Amino acid sequence: MTDFILHHHDPSPYGEKIRKLFGVKGMAWKSVQVSMVMPRPDMTALTGGYRRIPVMQIGGDVFCDTLIIARIIDMLHPSPSVFQSGLMANLAIQQWSDMMFRPGAALSLYENAEYLPDDVVTDRAAYFTFLDFENFAEDAPHFRSQFITFASQLNHQLADGRAFLFGDNAEWGDINAYMNIWMAGGNIPSSEDFLAKFPHISGWYDRMDKFGCGERTDIGSSDALEIAVKAQNNAGGFRLGTHKEDMSGCQPGDPVTIQPDDYGIVPVAGFLEMANDEEIIIRRTQIDVGEIYLHFPRKGFRIEKSA
Repeated sequence: MTDFILHHHDPSPYGEKIRKLFGVKGMAWKSVQVSMVMPRPDMTALTGGYRRIPVMQIGGDVFCDTLIIARIIDMLHPSPSVFQSGLMANLAIQQWSDMMFRPGAALSLYENAEYLPDDVVTDRAAYFTFLDFENFAEDAPHFRSQFITFASQLNHQLADGRAFLFGDNAEWGDINAYMNIWMAGGNIPSSEDFLAKFPHISGWYDRMDKFGCGERTDIGSSDALEIAVKAQNNAGGFRLGTHKEDMSGCQPGDPVTIQPDDYGIVPVAGFLEMANDEEIIIRRTQIDVGEIYLHFPRKGFRIEKSA
């Protein structure tokens, strides 16, 4: 099977989700480090300008957003499944985790302000449109109270002594919850004190940490582009189901744009290949790379016909 290539940067909490998924499944993968800020020319050549980190590449197929990445990995490497307790239960934890991330991101930026380069601050201010960068000092107590509330809920779920959130096995829900505690440990100095008040989180976190991140091999972005070029005849084969009528009215072959519907809103243009309740695939051609198939989850993404 073609290699799994993750385009990410090591400080990324969302990148850590997929690294941990590789660990839970005991998988080998290739790592391409990208800049924390735009521009990212080689990644843009693959994605058409998609802004978020991480993205995963399998040959000429590129998967955007951790949800579609997790679903594809679990389909191709089903054992151990990280959706044993069902898709809906795990996605509920993912939604909860995304809500927890927001005050966590604010505290990470606020408590490390003196160490952050100006270009990172400028980039994140444009990216995190849900945060008011001018009022971090005034809002910090509120952000801490919110993060602590989420931590309390996590602690409560683990209070009966279960090993993981749904029982004896780590699932996608655990990986999503882990991301925020991992972020706090590395980026929120004040979290050391308030997380210490939640004893059930510590043991669970250690169990998650022991999975590691799989077998990682670092490669250059130019190597990843070369892999995409060589995969031209085999691209487009990975998909979750078949096309069905989409509420957008877009049909296969239509020129379309697709973008997140919350933040990091950068439209990507291409031709619709397939859409269903789980996935949208668009096809685009990039000079010097060739034909690339971009995969997005249907949830959280807006698709529209181009003029």
